[in-house]
Amino acid sequence: MSIVGQNLMEPEPTLLPAEPEVSESLATGEEPVDLAAKHPESSLVWALLAEDALDQGYTVEGYAYARAGYHRGLDVLRRSGWRGAGPVPWSHEPNRGFLRALGALGQAAAAIGETAEVERITTLLRDCDPSAPEAISRLR
Repeated sequence: MSIVGQNLMEPEPTLLPAEPEVSESLATGEEPVDLAAKHPESSLVWALLAEDALDQGYTVEGYAYARAGYHRGLDVLRRSGWRGAGPVPWSHEPNRGFLRALGALGQAAAAIGETAEVERITTLLRDCDPSAPEAISRLR
């Protein structure tokens, strides 16, 4: 195995576990609001609720949903070995719930004028995966 050019200080990417029950339920049309009660640990469910609330102009509710998704995601990231830094790649689909919740939290923070929070979230999102902000914007 060649390590030439590899940054040995860079942590390995964190890959969150799949949520097959959540994915299957969403695919069959179950509403995120119903899934939040069944799967409160799912960042994806909270991210979907946040995005919907923000799209409808419910900024404070969107902020609250996004904050829940962000914190639930941090819990799972830490259990998966993440130590507060390092890649959380968008290309790994189970990571997208956390990244989307983080993106929605940034959007909601911007809407309420929380500038320092926006800067912190923008930095964290780009540190997790520089392609995530653009990927998220394509979904919206």
